[in-house]
Amino acid sequence: MTVDAVGVLAQARDPRTGPFSGVPLPIKDLTETAGLRTTFSSKAFADYVPERDVSVVHRLREAGFVVLGKTNTPEFGSTCVTESELNGVCRNPWDTSRTPGGSSGGAAAAVAAGLAPAAHGSDGGGSIRIPASCCGLYGLKPARGRVSAAPYGDVLAGLATSGPITRSVADAAALLDVMAGYEPGDPHWAPPPERPFAEEVGAPPGRLRIALALEPPVDVRVDPACAAAAREAATLLAELGHDVAEASPAWRAEELVDTFTRIWQVSPALFVAADLRLLEPMNRALAEAAWATASPDFALAVGRLQAYARRVVAFWADFDVVLTPTLARPPLPIGWIFEPADPWEQFRRGYEFTPFTPTVNTTGQPACSLPFAWTEDGLPVGVQLIGPPAGEAVLLQLSAQLEEARPWADRRPPVGAG
Repeated sequence: MTVDAVGVLAQARDPRTGPFSGVPLPIKDLTETAGLRTTFSSKAFADYVPERDVSVVHRLREAGFVVLGKTNTPEFGSTCVTESELNGVCRNPWDTSRTPGGSSGGAAAAVAAGLAPAAHGSDGGGSIRIPASCCGLYGLKPARGRVSAAPYGDVLAGLATSGPITRSVADAAALLDVMAGYEPGDPHWAPPPERPFAEEVGAPPGRLRIALALEPPVDVRVDPACAAAAREAATLLAELGHDVAEASPAWRAEELVDTFTRIWQVSPALFVAADLRLLEPMNRALAEAAWATASPDFALAVGRLQAYARRVVAFWADFDVVLTPTLARPPLPIGWIFEPADPWEQFRRGYEFTPFTPTVNTTGQPACSLPFAWTEDGLPVGVQLIGPPAGEAVLLQLSAQLEEARPWADRRPPVGAG
């Protein structure tokens, strides 16, 4: 984590006015901040200091937040754990031999350990929801176009977005109100909410049609503890008056991993100023594959992913929300992803851990992870709620209802700030 000690003190002496004046908040190290080192956790950018804030950081500063510094990620956010050659290993406060998840692992670890009340994260394949599940927190991936990526455009088929990682649903809603909003020229934009997201917390969701989906889009084994947490959440939702049925969207597809990877591999290749020899093996392999892919092949992959998304989203005509395990396993041991020497096998291991999350980035739907259970060893296990397109409101209403029925915010890991 890069701590902006001088800047924080200056902001504390003369805080900006706003609804969150003086509240400390860290920014993920994939997100550019004016005058503050942004490394992307890569040796190729170890000394990079941006000249301007991206839009979401500007909005947070204007609301009065004090930017503490930058939180750790894997290199370029390419995988689901937070370990890099430049910035080292980020550990889970619930068990320091385990990962906090990724790629917003540093953000989640900071909140779980009490270093910050909330954190900025980003999610291109599950990178908010994965660490939220691993660290016993609430993480919300907003709908596509809800949070602007300005000043940049969209070259990754709309997969990624910024969003909040917090202890409570109310904090996430309040943070989303600050982050959200259209910027001129945005290639995607979500319809404005009917009212502030903060007002959805505590509002009755009504009787919802909820599908419990235990079959992941990718053919991997789901750990019994993760499946049990989702079943237990389904039982509670039924007790709260919702109509719950076990059913899965048509999200199984043999070509899904290859198609998603064809687009995902472009991310490290975008850093054209980087010497590929400075990249870690996984990102070097991804970047080389991207540079070797013809542009028509990339365009066809985008088209296939969009056709897949249309088929999946059609399921929400019959259901309001889909409930899944967030992850296929409890938090992994440190180093597990990088055990194989083959960088492509390292990358594929990520799908074994996170089969439920990338599809929602493909469809652009909002989704969240709630801390719902803990293993016998004390490791957090999250459940995922997937809302309809642009349906953050229903997710916040339902999440708040679950939080009230089964509070989690007061649970603290053994490693923390106090």
